[in-house]
Amino acid sequence: MVTDPEIRPVLDKLREHLAHADRLLPLAMVGLVTGLVTGGVIIAFRRLTESSQTMLTPLDDPDAFEWLPWEYRLGLPVAGGLLIGLIFQRAAVGSRQVGVVHVMECLAYHSARLPWRNAVLQFFGGALSILSGHSVGREGPVIHVGAASSSLLGQWLGLPNNSLRVLVACGAAASIAASFNTPIAGVIFAMEVILMEYTLVGFTPVILASVAATTVSRLVYGAAPAFIVPPLQMNSLWELPYILLVGIVLGSLAAFFIHLVRKIDEQCRHVHLWVRTTAAGIVTGLTALLVPQVMGIGYDTVELTLLGEIGLGMLLAITVAKLVATTACISLGLPGGLIGPTLVMGAASGGALGVVGHAVLPDLSASAGFYAMLGMGAMMGATLQAPLAALMAILELTANSNSILPGMFAIVTATLTTRVVFKKDSIFISMLEARGLEYRHDPVAISLSRTGVGAVMGRRLQAIPCRGKTKALPDVEARTPDWVLATDDQRIVCVVPGDALLKYMKSSANRSDSVEDYDLLEIDGARSEFSMVSLQATLRDALERMDRASTDVVLVTRAGTSAPANVRGVLTRDQIEAGVRYRV
Repeated sequence: MVTDPEIRPVLDKLREHLAHADRLLPLAMVGLVTGLVTGGVIIAFRRLTESSQTMLTPLDDPDAFEWLPWEYRLGLPVAGGLLIGLIFQRAAVGSRQVGVVHVMECLAYHSARLPWRNAVLQFFGGALSILSGHSVGREGPVIHVGAASSSLLGQWLGLPNNSLRVLVACGAAASIAASFNTPIAGVIFAMEVILMEYTLVGFTPVILASVAATTVSRLVYGAAPAFIVPPLQMNSLWELPYILLVGIVLGSLAAFFIHLVRKIDEQCRHVHLWVRTTAAGIVTGLTALLVPQVMGIGYDTVELTLLGEIGLGMLLAITVAKLVATTACISLGLPGGLIGPTLVMGAASGGALGVVGHAVLPDLSASAGFYAMLGMGAMMGATLQAPLAALMAILELTANSNSILPGMFAIVTATLTTRVVFKKDSIFISMLEARGLEYRHDPVAISLSRTGVGAVMGRRLQAIPCRGKTKALPDVEARTPDWVLATDDQRIVCVVPGDALLKYMKSSANRSDSVEDYDLLEIDGARSEFSMVSLQATLRDALERMDRASTDVVLVTRAGTSAPANVRGVLTRDQIEAGVRYRV
């Protein structure tokens, strides 16, 4: 945390502002800075993977694994899986959790405070997994690294946890935008998948972060879309029934993928990590001997599919092989992303359905490339349960506005099939549940997480000895504090509401047998049981602390101790509940 005495007053003011849920301007400025930082980190990650791949393999194109000799296609994934497993095995157990699921867990259970060790392990582990040709994407590593960069920046500045939550979304959006040149999809992904909410206060800093990161990326990689394809479109509205069928098939495939990943994850979690990652490498290598297109991110395969240059048999083979290899890589713990593989599976299966449809109804069906594009969106939307993010992704990746209407229909159909027919949550939520965790996104929990304790707590405090002479109390009456901290040898033993103390003083003054000594523990309303939370905590953190300790009051402290000098405020359960009623 920043401790420079010249900067600290400015940061204290910023922290105080950010504790409120509606402080839009400071959040927007922090989001802009976050986007610039995250954009630089993602550029470094892409540079590392792309330059290392051309050095380690006899390839000019870092994604063209299918042109490697069979020894490379088998050996690279196996050796990479073993090396990743050994590296992760040596790390502390808590540092091994990486990827989007780890980001969501930190949001739900750790106040959006992402550890730096996990981010470093993700940075190099994700790069090594991509270099090894595993069937993973780069979006998982970049989302984690981007979110961690934003969270760590906020932690270093000592910002309250409610703003860290928004910064994590800023980092996730910026990482997607910088990595794939998809600024809108990055924003929607962060709001739809990570935060699971849409608010003006959330959108504004996330949009600025995405814009900043995209600007940094385009300075290095240019503004061209990921896939250069002709303007694909459907021939007639009579194709909509067939697009409905495509959505149902892709939704069923997504549900099967989610089911396999979760079941294998649950069954193999007890196996040593290095054994699991090596097994994932073996599955990838053996699959790549038959279908080399399963290796790597696979965007070259997607582009060929969109151009209609892959036949039906190969499209079906790629779909099955990619499903097998990706399931093994993700469920067995390799540190890679799964959005890229879902795009490959969706493109291949959608392209296959396009070939079949054109063969059955040649005058009605559009090209196989058009259905490949719909398949990409349908598979991504159903797997992530994020239809709007998927629609924006295919729109920006292909720069083809003709996909909007049919894409909406296919994506929503696929999402409904996965969710309603097969009762599957998003793959990230399913993997969290497989670990015994719950991702709360109900309105009350979200409202509590948006506001810091500094926005609600009582700030007018005065510390006085727990017992003493009554003549020392008039000074307290003059200052009229909200709360009195009753101390004994510089240790707080109870907290007393200011109005209760005033009533006690008046009753003592009116008594004919008034004594010179007082005891704050005898005052009605004195609370000897209290908890402590940091000044960075959210109302949700404070309420959870009260529930665990069975108290109704928390002391808000700067340094984590109950020394009177470190207490910055007092917060009650009634104040929290009043705040929630006002905001929900």
